[in-house]
Amino acid sequence: MANILTLLFNGISEGALYFLMAASLSVILGLMGVVNFAHGTLFLWGAYVFRMVFIFTGSFILGIIAAAAAGFVLGIIFEKAFISRVYGNIGAQIMITLGLQIVFTELVRVFWGPTALVVARPEFLEGVSHIALGDIGTVIISHYRLFLIIVGVLIAIGGHLLLTKTRVGMTIRAGVQNSEMVGALGININLYFTLVFAVGGALAGFGGALFAPLSGSINPDSGNMFQLMAFIVVVVGGMGSFMGSALGSLFMAVMVALIGWTLPDISLVAPVALMALILIFKPQGLFRWAVKK
Repeated sequence: MANILTLLFNGISEGALYFLMAASLSVILGLMGVVNFAHGTLFLWGAYVFRMVFIFTGSFILGIIAAAAAGFVLGIIFEKAFISRVYGNIGAQIMITLGLQIVFTELVRVFWGPTALVVARPEFLEGVSHIALGDIGTVIISHYRLFLIIVGVLIAIGGHLLLTKTRVGMTIRAGVQNSEMVGALGININLYFTLVFAVGGALAGFGGALFAPLSGSINPDSGNMFQLMAFIVVVVGGMGSFMGSALGSLFMAVMVALIGWTLPDISLVAPVALMALILIFKPQGLFRWAVKK
């Protein structure tokens, strides 16, 4: 039993990383109708920028800030230079964002090399705690994984409040429903859409920065797995639902952890199979009710 609880804890911590990718992707796809296959490269750049700054300065906090800033800037560049020209054209969005994914992944190989690079964890988040639960056994809690869970919860709450309780969030949702009407009120809705992409890029870069110390190494393919999981989480949680992404990330992380432990032969296939079933039988997502569009 203690092993199962430890496994669930580890799965939930990885769910926090899925959420950082899926939350912004869900808003971009569900609210703005943009299929963004370049999201994984923002995660990747965040991981590499974090490692570079962390090694140079020795500061975990500065590394995270630099990674989020890199994602923020790239998000603006992607939206202003490329995606803003193809709103409403899904085919063009797929081709352009796939191209951006390939180009910027290759740039990572050019700047940092094709081989895996080692990433250390900050000293203050090293180590584990052992929690004795009587006859159940002892649960092992990694300090870094606990940190990931806390960060994920805080961002989920903050993002939900931003989208539902603030003027910025209401303006974004209104612009999606009727951008011409919002523009007639004198609001530059295009600026808000650019902000959504920029913040989404920052979250992806932030996620990459947190992933690097967790995995202990990064390589140019690190973003691909998380991008796939992010799309699956968006489908499970419901497109456009921020809290749905949080619940979907938790659900997927626990499911993957349990299947990986009990049926490892199908652990890679199960998430994709689940996404296919949801698209067929419940395309609005399992947790679409979490936030009203």
